[in-house]
Amino acid sequence: MGNIRKCKSGYFCRKKVDKMKQIVIFASGNGTNAENIIRYFQHSKRIRVSEVLTNNPEAGVVERAKKLDVPVRFFSGKDFSRREEIVRHLIKIETDLIVLAGFLWKIPAALIRQFPEKIINLHPALLPEFGGKGMYGMHVHEAVLAAGKKKSGITIHYVNEHYDEGKIIFQAEVPVQSTDTAETLAEKIHQLEYNYFAGVIEKVLAG
Repeated sequence: MGNIRKCKSGYFCRKKVDKMKQIVIFASGNGTNAENIIRYFQHSKRIRVSEVLTNNPEAGVVERAKKLDVPVRFFSGKDFSRREEIVRHLIKIETDLIVLAGFLWKIPAALIRQFPEKIINLHPALLPEFGGKGMYGMHVHEAVLAAGKKKSGITIHYVNEHYDEGKIIFQAEVPVQSTDTAETLAEKIHQLEYNYFAGVIEKVLAG
């Protein structure tokens, strides 16, 4: 009888089915983290990546998402400035969580107000150090090495109106060796991202 079950009243009624949680990924670049997240939830009965939004039609994330049958939606700077359209779209597709995976634009305050503590970002350093405007990718790893730090890592955090200042959800670290370059440090950080990002997303959605 599918989702039909016998209620306490003695009558048959429909069993409550939990709504599948919907993730929307914002990405600007190659999309390795986005692909990893999509694959992680590909066979989940509770969570799925419903769409990838990108400001870069040439980004590697486009082909990665399409190969995994995840729709891709493009928007320009003008579209992003008319944030009401994006907010309406995200509400329409019943977005539960927005994940920034290598997305380089600052999120508008209107979007943050509409989705409070429902937008998360991964930063390739141990915040609060090495965050802020312009601190992304190799810029971060070069700054860590220049400062002579003995460790680096990843920070997954909620997004607020200020770059990299939202409440921290999770951190993981790796040692920085004297022989490390920005490239070798980036490889270590990427491995942390692949190991932890999707699992933390799952925990956030579990509440």
